[in-house]
Parts: sequence; C-alpha cells; structure tokens
Amino acid sequence: MNRTVSRLQIRKLFIIGLCICFLIGNMLFVSNSALAISLPPGEYEIPYFNRHVPLPGEIPYSPYAGRPDEYQPSHPQQVFWGDTHLHTIYSFDAGAAGTTLTPENSYRFARGEEVTTDGGQPVQLSRPLDFLVVTDHTDQLGSFQQFVDYPPQDCGDDQQQIDDWHEAIEEGGDAAANAQNEITSAFAQGTIPACMLQSPEEFGAAWDNEVDWAEEFNDPHKFTAVIGYEWTSLDAGDNLHRNVIFRDNGDKAKQLLPKTTADGTDPELLWAWMQNYEDTTGGDVLAIPHNGNLSNGKMFADTDARGMPLNHSYAEQRQLWEPLYEVIQIKGAGETHPFLSPDDEFASFEIAGWDNGNLDLTAPETPDMYEHEYARAALKNGLKFEEDLGANPFKFGLVGSTDSHIGISGVEENSFMGKFPIYTPSPERAEHVSKTSCFTKDQDGNCVPENPEVNRFGWQYGAAGFVGVWAEANTRESLFDAMARREVYATSGPRMIVRFFGGWDFTSEDVSFNPGQVGYAKGVPMGSDLTSMPEGKVPTFLVAALKDPIRGNLDRIQIVKGWLENGQTQEKVYDVVWSGDRVPNDTTGKLPLVGCEVNPAICETDDPMEDTGTVNTDTAEWTNSIGAVELAQVWTDPDFDPTQKAFYYARVLEIPTPRWTDYDKVFYQIEMAEEIPLTLQERVYTSPIWYSPSNVTSEIAPLPENPEDGSDFDFWNRIIHEVIR
Repeated sequence: MNRTVSRLQIRKLFIIGLCICFLIGNMLFVSNSALAISLPPGEYEIPYFNRHVPLPGEIPYSPYAGRPDEYQPSHPQQVFWGDTHLHTIYSFDAGAAGTTLTPENSYRFARGEEVTTDGGQPVQLSRPLDFLVVTDHTDQLGSFQQFVDYPPQDCGDDQQQIDDWHEAIEEGGDAAANAQNEITSAFAQGTIPACMLQSPEEFGAAWDNEVDWAEEFNDPHKFTAVIGYEWTSLDAGDNLHRNVIFRDNGDKAKQLLPKTTADGTDPELLWAWMQNYEDTTGGDVLAIPHNGNLSNGKMFADTDARGMPLNHSYAEQRQLWEPLYEVIQIKGAGETHPFLSPDDEFASFEIAGWDNGNLDLTAPETPDMYEHEYARAALKNGLKFEEDLGANPFKFGLVGSTDSHIGISGVEENSFMGKFPIYTPSPERAEHVSKTSCFTKDQDGNCVPENPEVNRFGWQYGAAGFVGVWAEANTRESLFDAMARREVYATSGPRMIVRFFGGWDFTSEDVSFNPGQVGYAKGVPMGSDLTSMPEGKVPTFLVAALKDPIRGNLDRIQIVKGWLENGQTQEKVYDVVWSGDRVPNDTTGKLPLVGCEVNPAICETDDPMEDTGTVNTDTAEWTNSIGAVELAQVWTDPDFDPTQKAFYYARVLEIPTPRWTDYDKVFYQIEMAEEIPLTLQERVYTSPIWYSPSNVTSEIAPLPENPEDGSDFDFWNRIIHEVIR
C-alpha cells in the first residue's frame, strides 16, 4: 500500500452513501509473557508458566474474553507483547561495550529459549514474548567485529586514536566502556575518523544477515520476528533516533539498503527514504521516535531541522510516518516531568539523571527544553499546531521498549540484566560511574557549583519496558496494522491487560460486559478519534484493567486530559477508579496513596515513594494485601467544552513493589545510597483518543427520499452538509 501526502481541494461533491457498521469484538485475558529468571520463593504465582500460545480459534473463556463460539475476528481479540527496540553485536556501540550476542541469540531468547549473557548468566523467559524487532544501528551496521579483527591501519593523524580505542576494547571492562562512550560521542559530534567508516558492500552484507535471521525465526501466529533497524540521528549529541518497522518480508526489505545519517540527521531525510521504499517495493514502513528525554528539546521542537517554523506539509508528513512514540525504556520515562506537570504527583517516575543533558553529556539540558522532550507536552502542543497549521505533527500512540544493548530483552525488576554487559548484575552496578560530565569548569578544571558533575549510568537505568499491541493475529501484517492505527499501549514492564474506549453513549452498566465487545460496538479504541458527536453530548470513556497475574495488584486508573483553551494548552489528571475505600481529599481533590486505608500514617502525604507497609526493602519481599485484581469504570468528562480540541489517555498504576536496586541490595547484601529508590509503582500508558470540534454533528432535518420530495437545490445542499459534517 503506497501512501503519498497531498493537499486535496474538493470542488465537486457527488452522491455519497453513508453507513454505520457495529462490529462486536472480544478480549483475551492471558497473554504469553512476563520475564522472570530467578523468582523469589513465594513472591509470584505463575498460573500460565510455559503454557501453549493460543492460535486464532483456540481462545479460552475468561472474564475478559468471549467464549470460543463467540470469537469474531473483525476486531482485535488478544494483546500481543513485544519489544520494538533491541541491539546486538551488529550495533557498533553494543559491540564496543562487550556485547557478543547476535540477532540469532535475541530471537531465541525472545521465543523462550535459554541464552547465556556476556556477563556469564544463563537466562530464560518464564513466558516468551509474542514478537521482537531487532533494531541495530544502521550507521556502521555489523562493522564492530571487523574493527576488532582487522583494525584500520592507514588512518594518518587519527591512527593513534584508532589504536587506543582498539586496545581499550581488547582490554574490556571500564576501559572498553569508556572507549565505547568516546566512539559514540565522536559519531555524535561528526569527528569519527573516516578510516573507520565501512564500505557499501560491507553494509549491504550486514543488512542481508539481519533480514535472514528475522526470516529464519519468523513463525506466524506463534512468534513473529519483525524486520527493523534504528536510524541513528545524533545532532551534535542530541538524540533524534528513530526505529523503522517493516510490515514486509525479506524479499521487499532487501530491495533497498536502510537509511543512515551519511547525508544528514534531519528526520525529513528518513521520511523521504520511507516514501521511496514504499514507492519502489510496494511495501509499508513506519518509524517510532526514540524516547526524547536526551534530545535537548529537539524531539518535539517548534522548528524543523533547518530552524524553520513547522508548516502544514511537515505536520502531515510526521503524522503519517511516525504514528507512535517510545514513551519509556531503560534510559528513563518520557511521559512528563514535574516541571511541566507540578500538580501530577506521579510525574517524577524514572526521570532522575536523564533530565540533565543530551545523549553523550556534551551539552546541559535546561528546564525550557522539557516542553519539547516529553510526550504529554508534545501531545498538547500538537493540538495547538493543528489549530494553526490544519495538521497535527505530534499525534502519536505510546509504546514502551527496552533499548537493551546486550542482545536480550531482560528487564524484569528481580532479574534486570542491564543495558550494556558492564551493567549486568553485580554489587557495584547501582552506583557505577562509567561516565561523568561537567558542563562548566573553572580555570583549574573543577566543576563550578552551579554545574555539578552529572552521572546517569548506574541506578538511574530503569528496568523497562514493553509494548502491548491489540492485533487480530500474531503476524507481521497484523501487528504492523495495529501499530499504524495506534491501537497499542506502553508498559514499564508488567503485562497488565488494558482496554480504553471513547464514545458518546457509554453508561455505568457497560462495565458489566466484556469491554472488548461493548467498546467496539459503542465507541472507538485507543489511538482513534472521537467521531460524529451528536449535538449536546459529552464524551464518555470505558477503561478496564486486569493485573498481570505474576505482578502487583492495581492501585488506580487515571485519565490524563490535555486541551486547547483560548490558544493555550492545559492539562488535568483525573482519578477515575481505584482500589479500596479511599476517598478524595475534600480540599485538594487528590486521592490518598494506595494502602492508606490499612496504614493511616501515609494518608496525609502525597509522596508516591512513601512506605505503604507492604514492601520490605530489607528482604525485597512484598505482599498483594492491598490493591485490586481488576478495575473498570465508565468516566464522563466533567469539564468538557465542545469548542475545545482535546486528547485523553489512561494511566494505570500498580501498588508499590521492589525496584531492581532493592533486589541487588538484598542479593549482594550491600547498602545503597539514600538517594537511590528501592521501590516503584509500575504503570501502563495507553495511546490517546482525540476530540476535535470539527466532529460535532448539527441537528438537521432528515434528507428527503428523492429530489421530488423537495427542490433540487435543497436536496443537494443537504447532501453536501451531511458529507461535510
């Protein structure tokens, strides 16, 4: 399916038939994943350990799914879990840091086989992933082993630098990690020695290998190996990476070499490549921007890469090619920031260390940049751009992935394998200092007080994340189509089953039904636009969540709203359903922390890190004595204004559980610095649902059955009116 953007000028309207089809769907409760290598005794229950993966037509009955005889494939019946961002030795930075695992190892691990990490740990998923996208960096794709075995010898003035890097990589450990950081920075700053650049033939051979591995391990309906790569745009160290996902098989993916940054870091260059790929092969691709918290305000900037204000064409192109955004991964969460959302007590989740500077810590990050780095602010600004330009450049769904550089997606809290081999489990990794940066120094080379050293490569790493995809089948085509329509959600790790629908006629009685059935029948799913609002109606939302069976109970479901009011963006977080008998504060309207009803000492605090009494950080044990197994609600926007553009997304929070740092603390019997968090509240972010005043339906008289029932002029004007509305 080829896609070309153009402005359409509609001059003539002809007879158009209008019809509405209500298709009823189901929802599958259990999916086939959740990482656990060494589960503490008694901590988890695993009712679906290594179970058979159901194929279409084998769907079992559950509270959230229809019976087999009710199976209807016209809507997604199952959420499929995967990782859309993973690196192997074929990524130069991963290889330089000590990774030796190949895409073959990555696919074997993802589908449930045991793999030994470069740190020497045998690891295995307790429940396999449904799909995996290996996204090695295209710049220098597959060239690391060539550098190790045959380092360049004719580099002129750069030869000493090449030799030093090669020696450090051979030494391993901190020396190799430092060399990897220096090489990455050299690429970012455009100072990499030319003799290190690979030939087109070497690049093509590496890409063929990547595609061949994906073809070998792709097993439709059981395990899907999706072809992909990471376009590695680094603008002077500011991260603008994009993961490119193919709908196609290898016969099309091999027809064009992937895009590199040899001709520049402007994302529009990538979009042009994507258009050319589709035109040339008849295939389909989309791009997922990397978590923007290391872009120093460039990921969602008000200008393009040339510094020009965004225009209508840019907005259309970006919405077309980038329907999704990576909101959480190992390098932190990118939903929002306390500076941007001071009234959101959960805004500080997994941001520490990542809001100080760009990717290679060559430039500081300042609070004025945050608005152009975090998803919620970008979604709000997208409404404003749509008002001004007639198109929304930041209309995206939300995904989570790992960005692991060790060849495996190992990100469960109690078995977090780290981002690079040097960060695999050890007593030192939480407080490991592999790279610091001081942006301003005095004449003696010391950091000035206002600009202390920044370190972010220890406890600041997060064990995250994955993406849940509501697709009709576990195939490349079906998964891609679900991503393209944004029917996906991001998770920090747990596999909660979450449904989110918007419409005009949901009622409280609808929570008694299968949300997958009533949701599609009466509304639209996450990632969609609210359509055809009858005059006088108010948006209603059906949201339902079922806990991951081996994880913590649910604390609450919130709906985050952003809107445009008198040209200014606004936001508000609503608690819509929660566990226990908590009551919102009469003054602030805030819901007390989970566990308040059994531990009154925390009732008056709004610090999400407050001890609930259900986590023992001395033993890394926790109980599910608070929270809920399932939460569901129909919520009506109490502040709706039909003249204001708006978006809504759901955020689902677990009860507090131990963070990976606590598991390390207990396992290695070490003390952690006071600043290091030992607990967290895992969460899900759904893709938004958008509302636009252009979707308001005016009440008009019924159309006459034929022109004879009225004048031709009246008849055709009503036809035109109906089409426009």
